Amino acid sequence: MREITRRDFVNGTLMGAGTSMLSFDAIGQAPMAALEPSYYPPARTGLRGSHPGSNDHAHSRAWAGRSDWGPTTKLRETYDLVVVGGGLSGLAAAYFYQQKHGKDAKVLILDNHDDFGGHAKRNEHTIDGDTRITYGGSQTLVEPNHADGVVLDLLEDIGVDLKRFKTAYDSGFFKKHGLGSVTYFNKTVFGEDKVVQHPYCNYPNYVEGLQGARLSNEEAARQAPLSGRGKQQLLTVLKGGLHTLKVPKGELKNYLDTHSYFDYLKDTLGVDDPGVLRMARHSGLDWASTGTDLMSIAEAKSCGALGFAPVAVYDEDNPYIHHFPDGNAGVARALVKKLIPDVAEGGNAEELVLARFNYAELDRSSHAVRIRLNSTVVHVEHAGDPKSSGDVFVSYIHDNKSYQVNAKGVVMACYNVMIPHIVAGLPAQQAAALRVQVKSPLQYTTVGLKSWRAMKELGIGLAMSPGNMHQAVLMDFPVTMGGYEYTKTPDDPCVIQMISCPYGGTVGAPRLEQFREARYRMLALQFRDYEQEIRSHLSGMLPGDLFDFDRDVASISVNRWAHGYTTGGPGNTTRIGRQPFGRIAIANADSAPGADAKTAMMMGHRAVSELG
Repeated sequence: MREITRRDFVNGTLMGAGTSMLSFDAIGQAPMAALEPSYYPPARTGLRGSHPGSNDHAHSRAWAGRSDWGPTTKLRETYDLVVVGGGLSGLAAAYFYQQKHGKDAKVLILDNHDDFGGHAKRNEHTIDGDTRITYGGSQTLVEPNHADGVVLDLLEDIGVDLKRFKTAYDSGFFKKHGLGSVTYFNKTVFGEDKVVQHPYCNYPNYVEGLQGARLSNEEAARQAPLSGRGKQQLLTVLKGGLHTLKVPKGELKNYLDTHSYFDYLKDTLGVDDPGVLRMARHSGLDWASTGTDLMSIAEAKSCGALGFAPVAVYDEDNPYIHHFPDGNAGVARALVKKLIPDVAEGGNAEELVLARFNYAELDRSSHAVRIRLNSTVVHVEHAGDPKSSGDVFVSYIHDNKSYQVNAKGVVMACYNVMIPHIVAGLPAQQAAALRVQVKSPLQYTTVGLKSWRAMKELGIGLAMSPGNMHQAVLMDFPVTMGGYEYTKTPDDPCVIQMISCPYGGTVGAPRLEQFREARYRMLALQFRDYEQEIRSHLSGMLPGDLFDFDRDVASISVNRWAHGYTTGGPGNTTRIGRQPFGRIAIANADSAPGADAKTAMMMGHRAVSELG
């Protein structure tokens, strides 16, 4: 950042190099970073999600125990509440705090990423001047009609109309274009590049309106690029089910809950073909955050893994249609608009769909609620005895510099495993409980295409891809609302989603080992590695006369979430870990534990209630 000169002050401009400019708060305290008018993270492509640099300070704190970032500037900023984490739980905590204590309550939200929303990230792909909107993480409001009244009231207050999705979501889109569920077998793993018009599992059922298999189980097994023995074993699995288990009816439920799905495949059905086992392992994808090698028979049946008949994903009152074009980023943006009205134009969530947010408004001293991005909290400590202290000191790193603010209360709405490394003086039992809360790695890659003619010609609405990094490729959800129109014809630009739920290399290894291995592998890759994988995947799957990667791919955003889905810890560790500690309360979906938006928001409400 360049030196500030007298001319800058005289002219009233403090333009800095890069994406920020220096400004001073109203009382002339230490400089803080304000954002340039051009700052707009949703339009960034490349490595996104937990983007490079976002976790550096947290990792150095947790892994290396770093505690010294040089001199700490103690800002003359005192807040009624500081929220650590700007995801849906943290934003909801700020909302609920103001609901309880009034619109004048001063709240600061600190987040280590360059954008708010946590996993609810918005991706924008501009293709030949046409901006396509999609999501880079949290994709939908799951079963919103089953939400607590507190969440339903919040959604109504921020302008989310749940009934609107019934008309916004085009459930007839896939049928109109002949798009169904297929499986892509790649040459590297299965010996040839081949698309078979059968998904071999239930995963595609969560896409409302998507057509199912076009082939019978017999024909699908015959067309699979497996050995003759493998084809026969695959058909045996497809015809399998609970009727193959020689277990008394009264003992069946306990048997299903306590016996391994992979043992069922191997011992009951006699499967040993590596191709069939690979298909089975990846057939649950991200439903349970692990491969099916770690599932019980009951879990595999519940998610419709290979060999179990398709199951209903959601009930009739909660179809899987509650997606904004940018997924739950639409909810996050509506929350931010409610907290900081000047950030964008629009009276409700739908009117915000096409709004370009002014990020320079997020951290103005004139606002009661401020959101400070690119700021990693590294230390939180009570001013005295936690039982009686009325103040908490919060230290964070921004631009490799250390700052401190004061708060009357703090909500830790961040990854719960980090809390023992950040919050000083936690009781040993609580710290131990927090350390075992787990998240699985997850990756949502969004690809901007100049056309999707090749997808249509092969009838691909969703392609299971058991041989690839991304185990599923799908057309984005067909949502039109707020002036935004979903892609109309196969010759129009669109965004496709590529989902990767990475597992460890050793089948059957404990989930923590698999998560750790997959996480390190994910973060070690550079963008060029992902681009090459995507090139190979799409070029192998789509016909060369209709698809050319260099011609048809306009942009790629790789949303890596090293700590993605919440899976929780054993026993009652979650309840122990989330207990309030003096003037510090704990939120985030981890503290439920759960992995959906309404749960995250409820945890924000609980944390605020505990602060009093």
